Amino acid sequence: MKIKNYYFWLAAIVNITIDIISKRAIVEMLQIERTSIPLIPNIFHLTYIRNHGAAFSILQGNPLLRWLSLIVSLILIAIAIVRTFDNIWEQLGFGLILAGAVGNGIDRLFFDGSVVDFIDVRIIHFAIFNWADVSINVGIICLLIHSFIDRPKQSIFR
Repeated sequence: MKIKNYYFWLAAIVNITIDIISKRAIVEMLQIERTSIPLIPNIFHLTYIRNHGAAFSILQGNPLLRWLSLIVSLILIAIAIVRTFDNIWEQLGFGLILAGAVGNGIDRLFFDGSVVDFIDVRIIHFAIFNWADVSINVGIICLLIHSFIDRPKQSIFR
């Protein structure tokens, strides 16, 4: 039996698992918010924070964020059940976005509306983020690749 949208489900399950395990490990290991472990001093740290907003802390404390991840997750699951994605890039893209929505959604629904962030890339002074955020961004890149390679070839002399 062949599973419909196999890579979608595989990407989602693997990355949801990585996100949950990594967040729980950080909370257990660091325990106190704002605690940081330098893996490569002044370049890459693990820093435990709770983010009550969305990306870059926008919509800080907005109660709708609790439900946004759930709604996005349900829509993506419904689409994957109903239709077959075109190729591996589309499957991976939507599967990774689902993983990010579920990973952050679990935190928001069960842990005071915030998400655990811990990936701290200090060399570029970037926001602290988590594996779910990585999944969403890589998923978007996969969808961009899909949109460029799946275009019908057009002649400039048409």
